[in-house]
Amino acid sequence: MTPTIIYCYDAYCGWCYGFSPIIKRIFEEYKDKLFFETLSGNMIPVENTHHIGRMASYIKDAYKVVEERTGIKFGEDYLWHIKNPDDSDWYPNSEKAAIAMCVFKDYYPDDTVLFAADLQYSLHYEGRDLTDNEAYRHLLEKYNIPAEEFYTKLAGEEYKERAYYEFALCKQLKVTGFPTVFMQVNEGKFYLLTRGFTEYETLKATIDNVLSEIEKSEDA
Repeated sequence: MTPTIIYCYDAYCGWCYGFSPIIKRIFEEYKDKLFFETLSGNMIPVENTHHIGRMASYIKDAYKVVEERTGIKFGEDYLWHIKNPDDSDWYPNSEKAAIAMCVFKDYYPDDTVLFAADLQYSLHYEGRDLTDNEAYRHLLEKYNIPAEEFYTKLAGEEYKERAYYEFALCKQLKVTGFPTVFMQVNEGKFYLLTRGFTEYETLKATIDNVLSEIEKSEDA
């Protein structure tokens, strides 16, 4: 099998947002020789849905750390909800964004890294509420996905089941935080490339080392 990069992420994860330019760069560089699969985690389970006020004070400090470490910028429309939680109507959870990713895979299975980055930008920069159906409409236009078809699938049980299957896969892979990146080289062999944020150069070197190791074992 062609080695597959498995990117485990969550649309609500600030560190994944900071990591998105790096994984996108890796995708553009390796997409002709590797497969890329994106799995949604379940960082905020739907049963743990609470008002944004519950986590706003934590995010108020944490987003600055992400900005300093990664160079990414959080948008004012997102930060308004963090700085004015009493006025916000946000009740974040990971479910709908994960279902949207599963629907997207029907149309562009090879471009999931790009869609993950778009979801993260929609939330963390543009301040769109990913629990709201309308948060996805601009991306349907971007990718030429028929809106009526998309929203029917988004509401369907089949895609919800697919999303929960991805949550289970992340657990099976022992993912305890996001982002986490693996390379799968055969049915039972996985290499952990990074757990948590990592710089582009480090991730690239790790990928090249694994590919080199695979080549040597095939030549042996």
